[in-house]
Amino acid sequence: MSETEFDLIVIGGGPGGYYCAIRAAQLGLKAACVESRATLGGTCLNVGCIPSKAMLHSSEMVHETEGNFAKMGITVEGVSVDVPKMLAYKQSTIDANTGGIEFLFKKNKVKWLKGFGKVTGKGEVTVDGESAGTYKAKSIVIATGSDVAVPPFVELDEERIVSSTGALELKEVPKSMVVIGAGVIGLELGSVWKRLGAEVQVIEYLDQITPGMDGEVCKQFQKLLTRQGLKFTLGAAVQSVEKGDRLTVNYKLRKDDSEHSLETDVVLVATGRKPYTEGLGLEDMGIELDPRGRIVVDDHFRTRLEGCYAIGDVIAGPMLAHKAEDEGGAVAEIIAGQAGHVNYDVIPGVIYTSPEVASVGKTEEQLKEEGRAYKVGKFPFMGNARAKANFQGDGFVKILADKETDRILGCHIIGPAAGDLIHEVCVAMEFGAAAEDLARTCHAHPTFSEAVKEAAMACGDGAIHA
Repeated sequence: MSETEFDLIVIGGGPGGYYCAIRAAQLGLKAACVESRATLGGTCLNVGCIPSKAMLHSSEMVHETEGNFAKMGITVEGVSVDVPKMLAYKQSTIDANTGGIEFLFKKNKVKWLKGFGKVTGKGEVTVDGESAGTYKAKSIVIATGSDVAVPPFVELDEERIVSSTGALELKEVPKSMVVIGAGVIGLELGSVWKRLGAEVQVIEYLDQITPGMDGEVCKQFQKLLTRQGLKFTLGAAVQSVEKGDRLTVNYKLRKDDSEHSLETDVVLVATGRKPYTEGLGLEDMGIELDPRGRIVVDDHFRTRLEGCYAIGDVIAGPMLAHKAEDEGGAVAEIIAGQAGHVNYDVIPGVIYTSPEVASVGKTEEQLKEEGRAYKVGKFPFMGNARAKANFQGDGFVKILADKETDRILGCHIIGPAAGDLIHEVCVAMEFGAAAEDLARTCHAHPTFSEAVKEAAMACGDGAIHA
């Protein structure tokens, strides 16, 4: 093959794209990845998952210092927040991760085509930028991810009216912040700035936060966030955001159509994301989009254009980096002649607030709607010795199992390390395990994971420590 010919070209260097390219190279394919950013990793590593976790960690350390150190006999005086240094720490985390992906490309001989890629024919990608030119490939994978969905009533300036990107770049702690949208992004970043000293008000169109979450977890989650100082206005439709010396957010309550307004220093628009498909040449190539702007694919990720596939946020399913990674690995294996597969019933979701919230599988509401007979096993973290020792006794583990077979159908955790604890349940579900299988598996003491075992036990004869 020439320098412009490849077995596979992936358009997009985010988690789905870079994962796909590396996996393809491992399987012996000559792979290239088109990415227009100055660094690899996409939204996730550059302005999303990774920097937000750095800021969450920083703000949680502030809370620990101010709230729990004295209880443990640690005296700290004069705690202050240096936002520029905090942002520098965040940037160092980004640099380490994006640089790591570039190293992996070199290690696996994946060619980085720098610029904006467009599908210009069957097996043809044209790149505009540093690596400008036309490239040939036996297979093409579109992995361009998603972008911020901005509602029509507001215009971002990324200084006072910000998306998640701007919210991670604020140069000082605002006195007040209004978050529009009570989903994952809004609650994570809202909690960051609340812990750093801002007054945070969350306005949500629906009557509950985090739509789609298990109802019992949702109620507990809002209660704990309220206790931390976040304020919620639910069932409210924002009409406009007016600029002046301060920002004025105008909204209507859906229950009575009454009009309200409030002033704030910063508005975070966290109303979701949309597939990024503009300028890719999809319409010219006859690649179909669904009503929500997502690329239509079959069960093997194939689009209508022969040899062209799509994965990640640009196709149906949850917009999660790990979902995109799994799809990237699966499509690379399919292209290499293997049986790539993604089990969409076992894709966990995590909210990285404090406490964390994690879930996998069915919610109670879904099981009721399906008319499926099920049983519930719950265990509170207040009964977990490690959680109590760490001042992290809020929350619980909830396991849902089939009433007859005991097979695990879902798990919902709110509490310490929920994002890590959920994965033993994912593995169990992947192998079709029963709740009793988890209950009979020895868990080290004292660990947070014992709460998962006890919840599994509660699906049977009952937990020991509750």
